Amino acid sequence: MMKDVSFGQYYPAESGVHRMDPRFKLVLMLFYVVLIFFVDTFVGYLAYLAFVLLMTGLAKVPLRTLLRSLSGVGVMVIFISIINVFFYGGGEPLWSWWVMSVSVESILHALKMALRIMLLVMGPALLTFTTTPTALTDGIESLLSPLKLIKFPVRDVAVIMSIALRMIPTLMEETDRIMMAQKARGASIDTGNIFRRIKALVPVLVPLFVGAFRRAEELAFALDSRCYNASPKRTRYRILKPGARDAVAVLAFAAWGTFVILSIVLFDFDTMIYNAISAAIGG
Repeated sequence: MMKDVSFGQYYPAESGVHRMDPRFKLVLMLFYVVLIFFVDTFVGYLAYLAFVLLMTGLAKVPLRTLLRSLSGVGVMVIFISIINVFFYGGGEPLWSWWVMSVSVESILHALKMALRIMLLVMGPALLTFTTTPTALTDGIESLLSPLKLIKFPVRDVAVIMSIALRMIPTLMEETDRIMMAQKARGASIDTGNIFRRIKALVPVLVPLFVGAFRRAEELAFALDSRCYNASPKRTRYRILKPGARDAVAVLAFAAWGTFVILSIVLFDFDTMIYNAISAAIGG
């Protein structure tokens, strides 16, 4: 169900992760996302998984809630894994037919790609779980504030990005309600082949887009009625000030990032894993 998609939602809790300066969380998450594209070892991915699980525990976010954020990419993970298993084309094939082949390398590569996608989703999801939309807006605006020198609408961009994140769960819930209403009227959405299912989604997409535009118009009226951007210099209820926990978080993240980089450069456990699997298959 679409309502099980939790990405973009805020999970209220009393934790040090929640109280961190949003600017530091945004910058650290940027490094988190960039660094994962250089990781190509299982040690690195295990370090990423340990980091996510540790942050989830420190943030007091239920693991089940974090795993629900993966429900939206489950089909994509399965599809990419199948493509990598059958069309990777590296190593000695264990099975082959026409242009398809399966090898130990292709299986390990597919597993790495699946882990990368899931970790790419879980990290930003944890950011939205522990940061309110207002804090995200203030953090983005503060980080982009140098662009104000060239008359870039920093505040507007920050608000748009924050609203876009918050609209994800709202649109998912709206989609779920529309699908349930269509099923109650006898629509066959979950049956038939792929082409019939795509065709059956048309009665869902039309009211979904209409509702999205209506919500956007209502939000625009609400912002206008509250004199949003009426003053060029807007004040804030909370002033962002870095604290000791932010410095500790940066140092801890730097230590973790150093370990990840060393795992890429020095550790070669992938060869050991490959040799162990090959020996098991050969035996």
